[in-house]
Amino acid sequence: MQKGFTLWFTGLSGAGKTTLGRMLAQELRSRGLKVEHLDGDAVRKNLCRDLGFSREDREKNIERVCYVAKLLTRHDVIVLASFIAPYRHMREYCRAEIGRFVEVYVQCPLDVLIQRDEKGLYRKALAGEIDNFTGVSDPYEEPENPDLVVDTGRETAAESLARIVDWLEEQGLIPRKGAC
Repeated sequence: MQKGFTLWFTGLSGAGKTTLGRMLAQELRSRGLKVEHLDGDAVRKNLCRDLGFSREDREKNIERVCYVAKLLTRHDVIVLASFIAPYRHMREYCRAEIGRFVEVYVQCPLDVLIQRDEKGLYRKALAGEIDNFTGVSDPYEEPENPDLVVDTGRETAAESLARIVDWLEEQGLIPRKGAC
C-alpha cells in the first residue's frame, strides 16, 4: 500500500529541479505509484498568476503549493514539488504542514547556471533588467539540513536521479524496483 509524501526540490533557477521532477515522476509511475508533479512555472501560470515576485507574493505562492501538496500527500499520492522556494522558513513551514516531507537541495554553482542559462534570465538579471531575481538581486537561503543534496553542476541528471531513487528506497518511502 502506497503512503503519500512530498519530495520538495529546492534550488536556484536552472539547477535542474523540473528536469529531476519529471524524470522521477516517470520512474515512479513506471513502478505503478501514484505521482503528481507540481512545477513552479506551471503553478505560477495556473494557480498563482495573480502573484508577483515580492517577498510576500513568493511566500503566498509557497503557501498555496503547500496546501495542495498536503492534500495530495494525505490521500497517499507522492507529490514532487519543483520550486525555488528561496526562504528557509517557508520550506520549514511546508515540512511542518505536510508532515511526510523530503527536502532535496538541487545544488549548482552560479557560474554553471549562467553558462547553461537558455532563457537568458541570469544575463538579464546581472544587467539589472530583471528585479528581484533569486540568487542575483534577491536572496536564496540554502537549506541547512536537507534530507538529500544533489549537485547538478558535477553530476548528470541521470546520476542525480539514481541517487534520489536509491535514497528513497533506503528510507522505505518507495519499494525497490521489481517489488511493486
